[in-house]
Amino acid sequence: MLHTIVALIIFLFPLAYSPGPGNMFFAANGARFGFWPTMPANIGYHVATWVITLVIGFGFSMTMADYPYTFQVLKIGGAFYVLWIAWKLLKPGTLAGSETAKSISFLDGVLLLVLNPKAYIIILLMFTQFLPKIDSEPVFAVLLITSIFTINNFLAFLIWTAVGDKIASRFRTKKGAQRLNLLFAAVLAAVAVWMLFI
Repeated sequence: MLHTIVALIIFLFPLAYSPGPGNMFFAANGARFGFWPTMPANIGYHVATWVITLVIGFGFSMTMADYPYTFQVLKIGGAFYVLWIAWKLLKPGTLAGSETAKSISFLDGVLLLVLNPKAYIIILLMFTQFLPKIDSEPVFAVLLITSIFTINNFLAFLIWTAVGDKIASRFRTKKGAQRLNLLFAAVLAAVAVWMLFI
């Protein structure tokens, strides 16, 4: 089980720590309001993350039991989707839009997760790849994956909040964004290949 947990963390790393809507939201608010005032939104986001991930995980485990071939289809589709994300990261661009963040309440954090379609796709990909590999009771497996996913995201958002202004200003330039995107694209491409052959 330990090697599956390590693989899960490696899988989640580029998805959680790369610049996305959630990270930029917290980086901007960390720069504007400081680390601690941003914490209520961070907690709200991750309370919602844990609850929604748990619900999706239990639904996914029941689907797997009823339709075992669904796993293979989703596994292949998930790997190619991750490759597509990696390809998109190679396109030039800047990190814009973080200045639009206005609120740091608990509810804002909840809504940021609930209205983030990228989060749902990542959750489904995660359960597709890793739920069948954890040799334990389905309830424990779903709880374990959900908790690792939530804690990993929480740590990522803490980091982006703590160094928000510095990182946001550095990588908002075209050259900085390209360098960071190239790094995460390479990691994601390696993860996608790994997903296809395990």
